[in-house]
Amino acid sequence: MKGAALLGAAASGILFAVGLSVGGMTRPDKVIAFLDLAGDWDPSLAFVMLGAAGTYAILYPLIRRLRAPLAASAFAVPAQRAVEGRLLAGAAVFGLGWGAVGYCPGPAIVALGAGAPAAVLFALAMLAGMALAEVAAPVAAGTRPRRRRLARPADTVPGAADA
Repeated sequence: MKGAALLGAAASGILFAVGLSVGGMTRPDKVIAFLDLAGDWDPSLAFVMLGAAGTYAILYPLIRRLRAPLAASAFAVPAQRAVEGRLLAGAAVFGLGWGAVGYCPGPAIVALGAGAPAAVLFALAMLAGMALAEVAAPVAAGTRPRRRRLARPADTVPGAADA
């Protein structure tokens, strides 16, 4: 990554972290209160989400008019647009995790940087879940991971099989 692109990425990350913190998204108690529709509901995070969605809705069409992004050679737009079972299952798992502990990955990383002990546990669980997903994805797709064949000495030394 070149200097200007790295600086832009760092500035974007810092701005995102500040926005999450100011919006209360790094406070699990606030997130859980937002999700508790039957109890002491806190609607303030709805305004954070509406602000983010509104910004995206306005800027995305304008940004797509550019020939290329400012810090990359091309836009990375997913080719797959169909809603599939895997997408719905992933969204459900994400939502259950978010509702259970009040963290999602971005805010958890910000809270981790701030030294929140609960964020450490969440980050470890998140990494374990990512590793599990890597193992489970081929099984769910009905394929098996390819086994790596261990190299034998004859495979690695030219002419060793002839000796």
